[in-house]
Amino acid sequence: MTLDPVHFEGITRLAGRIRQDVDASDHRAFAQQVWDDWLDPLREDGDVLLEPLGEHRRRMMPIDEAALQPDRFETRHGLDSGTINPTTFKNGVVLDVAQAAMSAVPSDLDLHRGRTTVMTVHTNDAMADLNGDWTMFDEGYTRGRVLHAPRVDRYETAVVHDLALFLAESSHALDNAEVVHDLLVMDGPVYPKGLLNWANREPELADLLAEDERPRDVIENYIRLVESFAARDVPLCGFVKTPITRAITRTVREQRGNAPWVNDAAFFSQVLERRERLDGPDGPEHERVTDALTFTNWFVSRGGADRALSTLGDAFGIDRRLPPEAYEVTFCVVYDPRTDVVYRLEAPATFTADEDQREALLMQVLKGVAVERGPPMAVAKADGLAQIGRAETDALRSALEQAFDTEADTTYDDERWGLLE
Repeated sequence: MTLDPVHFEGITRLAGRIRQDVDASDHRAFAQQVWDDWLDPLREDGDVLLEPLGEHRRRMMPIDEAALQPDRFETRHGLDSGTINPTTFKNGVVLDVAQAAMSAVPSDLDLHRGRTTVMTVHTNDAMADLNGDWTMFDEGYTRGRVLHAPRVDRYETAVVHDLALFLAESSHALDNAEVVHDLLVMDGPVYPKGLLNWANREPELADLLAEDERPRDVIENYIRLVESFAARDVPLCGFVKTPITRAITRTVREQRGNAPWVNDAAFFSQVLERRERLDGPDGPEHERVTDALTFTNWFVSRGGADRALSTLGDAFGIDRRLPPEAYEVTFCVVYDPRTDVVYRLEAPATFTADEDQREALLMQVLKGVAVERGPPMAVAKADGLAQIGRAETDALRSALEQAFDTEADTTYDDERWGLLE
């Protein structure tokens, strides 16, 4: 396929016909108004969905200063899980394979070698029983198991993906918890939001979450993880590289009738971006200031997927050994103007109740972002260890075809574009 110059010009002409009734400066002013007037606290039908933890404010730190500050935690561990993504076979099997890994800074090669592998399988064969115990391989460095996913009429790929991904991650974290002495940084949210969001999706998934023990067992792993770290007074947090929460945007839109942002990350980018006015050839211009990281205060979050494990939810009936407020998601937002990227730092409230500790968590992450121009090293290393590359994915799918004596169920688009990772 080609896009000839005449096509390109036509498309840009069409784009020129799109008129914005509200310009960017108005969007920025509205974001400022929401920041000033809506978040202390943010309410919906009498429930407090979002409230500041400490003073409601924005802050900044020069990038050089952030990079040169001392580490607040002597050692840092990272955790991540990756999958081959769901694959459907012609014999009716739908499966996904996940592997989880933990990193250490400074490095620990034995820890880096360890893996937890989960294969989640969906089949409509009522006679099949595929659940298996954990087995060890790679000289004891890796353990794996097969999980028979609950049967659904739709959303098979979502079910096998979420169960594989989060069972591998949470099991690996629990199995290696005692290795972490100072800080664990999870690559992504601190709770399995892919599973928690089932409650807000189609009724079939919501019913599955309420009635089947398999997804609840995975969620319970994360609850036990928080309790384990709290008992040892070792903090854990989550570094979310691509935040997609919409609690603020959705609430403002419902109550105000308009919110021009795609999601909360877009809102925070307008709140945190610093701009300076310059004289340009065609009049005043505004340019992004890139010399400092900017960031918000910490918030307590009870909206969207965070509701279930907050004081507004019941954690799906799972026993909680700490007070309910200890499990609530708290977060702050960090903006890196060099890349125009927003990150969300999360931690259960039991680890951020103390002001000094939440400041230490924030400063450690700011240093990592300043130095790496992206995720902190512990997170980046965990991501590299857990990632299943395209070549490995293709080879594994071929091996599974041979093991099942069948073929992957491909479509024309798969043949044209290749199976997506």
